[in-house]
Amino acid sequence: MSSLALFDFSKKINLKNEVLAGFTVAMTMIPESLSFAILAGLSPLTGLYAAFLMGLVTAVLGGRPGMVSGGAGATIVVLIALIKSHGIEYLFATVILAGILQLFVGIFKLGKFVRLIPQPVMYGFLNGLAVIIFMAQVEQFKITDANGVVSWLQGSSLYIMLGLTALTIAVVYFFSKITKAVPASLVAILVVFGVVLGFGINTKTVADIANISGSLPSFHIPELPFSLETLQIIFPYALIMAGVGLIESLLTLSMVDEITNSKGNSNKESVAQGIANITNGFFGGMGGCAMVAQTLVNLNAGSRARLSGIIASITILIIILIGAPFIEKIPMAALVGVMMMVAISTFQWVSIRIVNKMPKSDIFVGITVALITIVLHNLALAVLIGVVISALVFAWDNAKRIRARKHVDENGVKHYEIFGPLFFGSVTAFTDKFDPENDPDEVVINFKESRIVDMSAIDALDKLSKKYAQQNKKLNLKYLSEDCRKMLKNAEAVIEVNILEDPTYKVMPEK
Repeated sequence: MSSLALFDFSKKINLKNEVLAGFTVAMTMIPESLSFAILAGLSPLTGLYAAFLMGLVTAVLGGRPGMVSGGAGATIVVLIALIKSHGIEYLFATVILAGILQLFVGIFKLGKFVRLIPQPVMYGFLNGLAVIIFMAQVEQFKITDANGVVSWLQGSSLYIMLGLTALTIAVVYFFSKITKAVPASLVAILVVFGVVLGFGINTKTVADIANISGSLPSFHIPELPFSLETLQIIFPYALIMAGVGLIESLLTLSMVDEITNSKGNSNKESVAQGIANITNGFFGGMGGCAMVAQTLVNLNAGSRARLSGIIASITILIIILIGAPFIEKIPMAALVGVMMMVAISTFQWVSIRIVNKMPKSDIFVGITVALITIVLHNLALAVLIGVVISALVFAWDNAKRIRARKHVDENGVKHYEIFGPLFFGSVTAFTDKFDPENDPDEVVINFKESRIVDMSAIDALDKLSKKYAQQNKKLNLKYLSEDCRKMLKNAEAVIEVNILEDPTYKVMPEK
């Protein structure tokens, strides 16, 4: 059983790598799910149920083998205000509605729009996320006393935590250089666990975060009034959660595509995320999305299939049911060290190496996205702003590129050969190139090297044709597509459409 085919029988996978990767992912997912559940004022089990349900459903149904989903902080952070103002039942209803919205995105094949996210936005997103992951681990060097006062570890407790974290990082770094047969992260956790147990070292453990024992998740319909008022309360939160979850999931999918040199299915993943969140809402989970850090742990451990995600989810369930006493003894320093190494590997160091070769606008976009991600923890807003800035820069650059080559032929007809796209950003520069008063009686605009992009362009052509008509001059537009000709109602009498010579447009003949 050195290899196994799972779901895709054309590909072989390494069973040992999948099993060990699954165990490692489970170990790193537990503290994060617990931390974010506690941060949101929820029961620790709500976070663990989310890790189990999200992980299992997306591993089986998702569009990207090797990707791990769970109770991610990105989605729960946007719901903290709702939880505090309306309670946990409204949280479950919101998670269900968010899942339904994600399901529709996948069914209507809208997942492809993640392709509109430029590379600098990806760099900024991942770099910001790396900083968030790292800073979340720094928080583990704090302790809460009996009165609820949070303070930094001091004295020997601090030095022990630092030493064990450094040992974990060293094991992860050097063991991965020696062999890839066993995940370095799992080895590091076991080594540090053994050191603490063998020498009787007193240090912070998983038990200091929360008690993680419990029962199987049970079916539960959210107890709240089914009314329009309830919908008005939960819909904005559901919309934001669905957006944040899909953006992070589809960005993670794109990242895994690059790492594994394979192609995932964004629409299928959107459907899986939706079904997983709907399941969460009905079974007491806090919902979630793809988890970049755990996905990288999974890939670095050698996983390339769905099996590791399934094993990770089942492992979390077993821990909830019977394994809690053992897992609660794992030193937090071991998990902190593993996650710090994940943060270091998540950071796109190549973006720093090539910074002097990148356009200044791309540098600005990357830094802006990273800062918004770090400061606001709002991934959807960060990515949206990055895409908008990139789109505006692109529009500005292309607006400057439109130009016209002019000549008068032997018949006295003046020709304007247009180069560059004609759209809202370039219409002013385009219009300024013409001189209706001084041009000859017949003018031809050649669009062979240009294309009309939007309504602003069509409106500019319409107005230009009217200007020539007022001078009693004839304007011919060549190489225009049939649909553009139909839209230019007022200029229809003077437009010449050369379909046969058009190298790009394939216009169906009228029947």
